[in-house]
This record gives sequence, structure tokens and C-alpha cells, in this order.
Amino acid sequence: MASKIKDMTTGRPFPLILKFALPLMLGNLLQQTYSLTDAAIVGKYLNIESLAAIGASSSVLFFILGFCNGCCSGFAIPIAQKFGAKDYSMMRCFVNNGLKISVVISLIVTLVTCLMCKKILIWLNTPTEILDGAYIYLLITFSGIPATFFYNLLSAVIRALGDSKTPFYFLIITTVLNIVLDFLFILGFKLGVSGAALATLVSQAVSVLLCFRYMKRNFPILKSEAFEKRVKWQYVKHLLNAGVPMGLQFSITAIGSMMLQNANNSLGTVCVAAFTAAMRIKMFFICVLDNLGIAMATYCGQNYGAKKTDRILTGIKDSAIMMTIYSAVMFFVLWFFARQMGEWFMDSSEVQVLDNTELFLRISVSFYLALGALSILRCSIQGVGFTKLSMFSGVAEMIARVCISLFVVPIYGFKGVCFGDPIAWCSADLFLIPAFWFVFKKISAKK
Repeated sequence: MASKIKDMTTGRPFPLILKFALPLMLGNLLQQTYSLTDAAIVGKYLNIESLAAIGASSSVLFFILGFCNGCCSGFAIPIAQKFGAKDYSMMRCFVNNGLKISVVISLIVTLVTCLMCKKILIWLNTPTEILDGAYIYLLITFSGIPATFFYNLLSAVIRALGDSKTPFYFLIITTVLNIVLDFLFILGFKLGVSGAALATLVSQAVSVLLCFRYMKRNFPILKSEAFEKRVKWQYVKHLLNAGVPMGLQFSITAIGSMMLQNANNSLGTVCVAAFTAAMRIKMFFICVLDNLGIAMATYCGQNYGAKKTDRILTGIKDSAIMMTIYSAVMFFVLWFFARQMGEWFMDSSEVQVLDNTELFLRISVSFYLALGALSILRCSIQGVGFTKLSMFSGVAEMIARVCISLFVVPIYGFKGVCFGDPIAWCSADLFLIPAFWFVFKKISAKK
């Protein structure tokens, strides 16, 4: 058991956080390779309209899948806290109740989204020439929500016990599978954009099976007695209080992204294609910052459960150093090589699309420090149990994106779209910085 779990309540925070975060970062980079591969194959071997089709619904996917992923991360917080407190029986109760809640939530979300996806695309002003392709891509992706939900939940439970390496190993397997299936479905079976969605769906299902099998064999600490498997309202309520606010935080943030995509879609297929390529590249690089935040959620959760609040502030400072170094390196990479990266997705003759892609990436990378601070502070607040408070940072992001969509994009066009995310990140930081100090003082006083 000791070789599979990791106690983060002792030892120097910097190497602990770095060692825990590295597999998360590498794993998420592999996960983002799913999206990069889909978009690159579609853009290179099909056409710009097909590339725009798989990107026209990206904000909708963030809205729905973000809610699911947020809930899973929230469910893992009580598990990490009880693990840190060495209360393993209560930890198993949370794990079992979390699995049962997830079945219900994932099925409801799947049903509702599959029924509504055509109307959502129309509401987003999706250009007529790409509407059918965007619809089939979105429908297939929504049908795979249960697999996505359970992969994220099981990975979150494994990470809550301090094992961040195993989900990374599984992602290596499923990423290779996803790439092979992309070529098979898109080029071999000529399925077009639906093949890209099917490849991701099958890969996610395989990752769920791998996680279940691994947990059953390698975590005897999770072997439960009959009473620990029962559904109890007190556990369900606690899990929902931790998970739903985090899910809503992602969804609230995504509302602003949907408004921004609505405004961008109205600019035409060229801007939609540029937005699709730039977002795929941006998501690939910012996932390192996102996963540094996820590592801090587990680190803070365990130390809060162990009543070692002094270690939390030290961990925040150490993670800020890592974030600053990474942001500086990425500024150089994306500022000078953004255009070449855009050519991964399209021919060099698509000059206007490439110009917009380069502009988006250069503006975005200039604000990575703001995004890094957002990820670290938000996840740290969540890790110590203040999930409802962190949700308000999502409200700040939403308001900023809505304002950009309504008042800036109509005047400045695609350049206004490029500033949507950076201004949203800065707005969230204006809330999170004082919020973190409030939380830290409160938990220190409680200690």
C-alpha cells in the first residue's frame, strides 16, 4: 500500500509538489494531444470547414465537460482530507457514495445534452456551412459523457491518495490508441469529423476500464466493508457541497466562453477556424498551469486534513516559483513560433487564418502569469474546502467575457476575441488574491 499512495503532509513542499505535479502535467499534455491530433488530421486531410466544425462547439464542451470534471475534482477533496487525517473508513464511505452519485449525474447530463445540442449550436450562431458537421461531432462527444465523468472521478480518487503517476501511464496508452483510431476512422473509414469524436470516445472508455482494474488490484486501502458501501445522505450532501460548486464554477466560467464563441462565430468561418486552431494550441500549453493547480488542491487538502496549515502557505510560494519559470519559457516559445504551430492544422496558403491564430496566441501567452496565479489560488482554496467561495472567481471570469463579447468584439473584431480570456483571468485574480488571504487567516485561526 505504501508504494501506491503518497502522504504530502511531511517533507519539503517544493519537491513534493513538483514530483506530484509532473505526472499530472505530462498526463494532461497527452490528453490535450487528443484534441491536437483530431484537429490536425481534420484540418490537414479534410478542409478548413471541417476544422471549423469541430471547433464551433468548443465552448459548449467546456460548459458541459467542465461541470463534470469540476464535480469529480470536488468529490475528491473530502477523500484527500480524510486520507490526510488517517480516517480511512470515512474516506471509503466518500469513495463509494461518490461513485453512486456519479452514475446518476452523468446519465442525466448525457440525456439532456444529446437532446439539446442542435439548438445550442444554432444559438451560438454557428455558420450554416459547418452546422451539420458541428452537430454530429457534438452529439457523439456528448454520448461519451459517462466515460469522461468516470475517468475523471477515478483519476481524482487515485490522485487524492497521492498517486499521480498511474493516471499518466494510462493516458500514454489511451493517447496512442486515440491517434491510431483517428487515422483509422477519419482516413481509413472516411468518417470525417464524426470519426474524430468516435476515436476520443473509445479511448476514454478504455481509460475507465484501466482505472477500475488498477484500483481494484492495487489499493487495498479502498477495500470496503458492507456499511461503507451504503448510500447515506450525510455523505451525499457533503460530496455535493464540495463537488457541485466546483462544477458550477466551470460552467459559470463557460457561459462567458459561450458568449465569446457566439461573438466569434458571427465573424465567419475564417475566424472560427483560427479560433479552433489557436484554442487547441493554447489548451495544450496552459494545461501545465492547470495541473499545477490540481496538485495544489491535493497538497492543501491533505495538509488541511492533517491540521498543518503552515505548510499550505509554503506550498503556495513554491508553486508560484514553478509557475513563473514556466510562463517565462512559454512566452518565448509562443511569441516566436506561434505561426509555425498554426501550420500544424492548415496549409501555409491559409494566410488570413494563420495571421489570426498567431495574434491570438501572442496575446494569450502575455497573460500566463495571471492564469497561473488563478489556477494555484483557486485550487488551493478548493483544497481546504471553500469550494463555494472559489466559485465566485468563475463569476468574475464570466462577467469579463460577456462584456468583451457584447462591447469589444463588435468594434475590434477578432482582436477583441483574443483579449477575452486574458481579461477574464485578470478579473478572477482581483477576487482570488484577497479571497485566499481571507481563507488562510480563517483556517489558521481555526487551528
